[in-house]
Amino acid sequence: MTMGLTQPIRTHDGVRRGAPHAAIIGAGFGGLAAAVRLGARGYRVSVFDRLDTPGGRARVFRQNGFTFDAGPTVITAPFLLEELWTLAGRRFEEAIDLRAVTPFYRVRFDDGDVFNYTGSATAMRDEVARLAPNDVCGYEAFVRRSEEIFRVGFEQLAHVPFNSPWDMMRIVPQMMRLESYRTVYGLVAKHVKHPKLRQVLSFHPLLVGGNPFSTTSIYSLIAFLERKWGVHFPMGGTGALVRGLVDLIDGLGGDVHLGEDVTEITVEGGRATGLRLGSGRTVAADVVVSNADAAWTYRHLIPSRARRTWTDRRIERSRFSMSLFVWYFGTRRTYPNVAHHTILLGPRYRELLDDIFRHKRLANDFSLYLHRPTATDPSLAPPGCDAFYVLSPVPNLESGVDWTTRAESYRERIARHLGATVLPGLEQEITASHMLTPHEFRHDLLAFRGAAFSFEPALTQSAYFRPHNKSEDIDRLYLVGAGTHPGAGLPGVLSSARVLDAVVPHPNALT
Repeated sequence: MTMGLTQPIRTHDGVRRGAPHAAIIGAGFGGLAAAVRLGARGYRVSVFDRLDTPGGRARVFRQNGFTFDAGPTVITAPFLLEELWTLAGRRFEEAIDLRAVTPFYRVRFDDGDVFNYTGSATAMRDEVARLAPNDVCGYEAFVRRSEEIFRVGFEQLAHVPFNSPWDMMRIVPQMMRLESYRTVYGLVAKHVKHPKLRQVLSFHPLLVGGNPFSTTSIYSLIAFLERKWGVHFPMGGTGALVRGLVDLIDGLGGDVHLGEDVTEITVEGGRATGLRLGSGRTVAADVVVSNADAAWTYRHLIPSRARRTWTDRRIERSRFSMSLFVWYFGTRRTYPNVAHHTILLGPRYRELLDDIFRHKRLANDFSLYLHRPTATDPSLAPPGCDAFYVLSPVPNLESGVDWTTRAESYRERIARHLGATVLPGLEQEITASHMLTPHEFRHDLLAFRGAAFSFEPALTQSAYFRPHNKSEDIDRLYLVGAGTHPGAGLPGVLSSARVLDAVVPHPNALT
């Protein structure tokens, strides 16, 4: 794959000599998807990433024969990936072996009770009846409402831009009818009464950086989205998707430049004109797409004189998602009774989330997501071993926690908890270990305040109220990724790149 800008421009389908140049910041899923879409439309595409491997939050760690996906690990709405391969003239199924995962999640309560969350309507009804027999009808009413919200919030709105107040106003009647003024937890609580079932049906916003008690109920669509398309995992890990997208970009004549830190988006006359790199070199571009954190993009890559909407003051006063503590580890034995995706709920629910989101303090207890990819793909670990990562939502860096000194003790607490619950004898079985804390989110991934999912998905920070896909302030600057519309999570990030089809001009219009 060509790595330098001095290489000759290759021609492939619509990409031609002298084609307009699209410079993309960040080789995460949003940036890679944007590169495929723009390359397929005829742009000459260059992607720049400060890390030495592609993927951003989805990069891969390897240690002692184990392969660890940094994340994400829950693959839904696979048509968004299939579409990228089709645009590049390839067949997704020939490149990626995507396997359905069931149960979607095994939810373990603090008292040891277990709920298997699946895509089967019958199996889910039976699980609800076992846990909360008086809530079966309410549960089914919630699923119907989730589908209604999905039909509007995802099918109609996730792939269209919100460039003006009128774009927002036209959807207000539908959103009011669907009770978007409620929170996710509030909508769930309207339909079901059992406290455990309320937790099972309301945890989804945590997958996209939101607090179920403050995230708009629009995000209840995730429940139906998963039922419609299922939950999947690619053989070879999420890194296989990253490698596949890089290959598509190469086939379209684009370039991915690694180890290249972007320090500034150059702006002249109110228009983005290119990038300045850490080496001091400048890269001219006809359009610029930032897959860097949206708040970081405006706060640190664009001079304040060029910003009217996303001023320093507005960014500083915005609400940001929680961060994550992630421990990747390998064991010298297998744990065959552990599901691919396990959620271990702690003794507190609302109170823990208040500590994380409102009080910004690191609590003594936690709720965890445990990922065991070797349940589906044993090749990610040496024979007879298991690969894991465990994720704990924690406050972002507004908490003031010094993770350089707290990380190891926090990991030990999690290890003891796992050893006492689902992974007996864990502490004696560990043979590989790596940690990712809010400190790394801030310093390695340049996430503003170490927030793992950028702007918190509250109602007042959704759709028109998020940073727009087409910059409000700067012509020919576009944003993709978790911090722009429609939001975080793999479907949201891929959809943000899809929005570019509607807002980035055709290359013929620039020549």
